[in-house]
Amino acid sequence: MSGETQKSIVSLIEDGGNKPVLTKYVKLNVGGSLFYTTLGTLTKRADSMLRAMFSGRMEVLTDTEGWVLIDRAGKHFGRILNYLRDGQCPMPEDKMELKELLAEAKYYCLQELINCVRFLYDLFGDDVEPQCRVPLVTSSKEERMLIMNAEKPVIKLVCNRYNNKYSYTSQSDDNILKNLELFDKLSLRFNGRILFIKDIIANDEICCWSFYGNGKKVTEVCCTSIVYATERKQTKVDFPEARIYEDTLNILLFEGRGELAALDQLLRATKSLNRNRDRERDDNDEGSNMRRSRVHQLANDS
Repeated sequence: MSGETQKSIVSLIEDGGNKPVLTKYVKLNVGGSLFYTTLGTLTKRADSMLRAMFSGRMEVLTDTEGWVLIDRAGKHFGRILNYLRDGQCPMPEDKMELKELLAEAKYYCLQELINCVRFLYDLFGDDVEPQCRVPLVTSSKEERMLIMNAEKPVIKLVCNRYNNKYSYTSQSDDNILKNLELFDKLSLRFNGRILFIKDIIANDEICCWSFYGNGKKVTEVCCTSIVYATERKQTKVDFPEARIYEDTLNILLFEGRGELAALDQLLRATKSLNRNRDRERDDNDEGSNMRRSRVHQLANDS
């Protein structure tokens, strides 16, 4: 800002060294957002950055049209002005926006506003975005929707210990836990490439892995069987770890096939449309030739 302009702003604050005159309006360009307010509002809070800027203690910049330039984002400057006017400020409900407002309050050195925003910000606590989500299906309809709408391969684990009609063998409980632990490990390792689903309400299986690609079941690994021991039936649960790893790697081959299938379908539709257009063009050309031949024939007959 030029020296003359700066002196004019200072002279508005001190009239004859005695009475302040605080009715002069100032045009502000804050990061491209335009604001119109009074010097009284801007200089209302002691020890604020804005008071220092408009009382002559700091140099400010203006453009050719008289807009005072402030190199900050203008998104929350309206809230800053509301706070300067009457000490109240409508607070955003989003934690990220509170963080942005806190940064602006710190820049303009508005300590009371800093304390208020920081208090609200701390109420949100630490938001930790889950990196791995495993849907727990509640119905067969929900399961079908998840599988059909998935853009990735799907691995589903049915684990329901209470479906058993007989007693378990001695190692079955340990093997059920091993299957669950392997499912958790795989879901953490491949969560970005495979959709993992857990089903605990199915009433036809105890422990079974199912692998889906492009909405269709590719294979499954059933871990339960009925064995005979001491003249009675027992349910045996196995832990086929190697087979599960193998099928998991195989199902990754379906990764991205959905997009390729959609692209192939689009290409086929485009080719079909082009063929229809060519056929119509040929029919039109043939009709035109026939009409021309008819005209020539009539001319020769006459």
